[in-house]
Amino acid sequence: MALQGVCGLMPWPRQLAALTADLPWWQPYHVIGQKASYGVLAGETVWRSLNAALPALAVPVGFVPQDTLPAGDAYEAFIYKTKQVPTRCGAHDFFNGLMWAHWPQTKAALNALQWQDISRNGVQATRGAFRDALTLLDENGGLLIAPDPIWAALTRRDWVTALFTLRPLWAAARLWVFGHALLEQLLLFPRKNLTAHLWLPTPAFQQSVDVDQPLSTIDRLWATALTEDTALASKPFTPLPVMGTPGWDVGNMDASYYADTRIFRPLRVGQKAPHRVSHIATT
Repeated sequence: MALQGVCGLMPWPRQLAALTADLPWWQPYHVIGQKASYGVLAGETVWRSLNAALPALAVPVGFVPQDTLPAGDAYEAFIYKTKQVPTRCGAHDFFNGLMWAHWPQTKAALNALQWQDISRNGVQATRGAFRDALTLLDENGGLLIAPDPIWAALTRRDWVTALFTLRPLWAAARLWVFGHALLEQLLLFPRKNLTAHLWLPTPAFQQSVDVDQPLSTIDRLWATALTEDTALASKPFTPLPVMGTPGWDVGNMDASYYADTRIFRPLRVGQKAPHRVSHIATT
């Protein structure tokens, strides 16, 4: 297919064309993502391609050109007030649109929390701790549903135990890459050190969610949990180099894959592992 027009003059749509459903990070988004990519591959703008491909009733926002955002207006506030997402022609905003399609309640919850903070504190030169945590989750976050022993090892950064020794338990686990900046990197510059910030599940979420539930149910439960999470400003996250996830890279079939401490970093001396899994009370 010839690439032409605004998006077609850029190199990244060609990489979209190469995505297949067997890529673990792309698999949950493949069906709608492939449909949305057709317009981009033909040279159409990202915002038009998203609007044409996404189910109108399931997505609480529409997509508009970036220059629709008035100068001086906060991006998050504009989305909250207008239900329109200013969108550029690039992989970053393409994946942002796909997250709105697959996680509409979670994205809307994050946007509402951003707006609440802006309405209280205004738009400052630097984001405060709360908005910074929301942005980190939105751009680089991941959602993991996993048994407690996996969580315990991950938060200790005992990578071999979490990702190799306990590998049989991953049959009851599932990882979704949620951050659209991380998805962009997986598309354009895939590499071993790409790391997600995993949201540490609250006890209520960990006890109510299951990997076999429809994504729409998990989305609803996560949106509720984030809205009720009083610890968000403290960044209740733990890192996961995503290619270390069992089944995500053929190289991680050997425990030596996790020996590179520049990527699979241990806790620093004196650093405590974060504790927030189902059997430990929320702080």
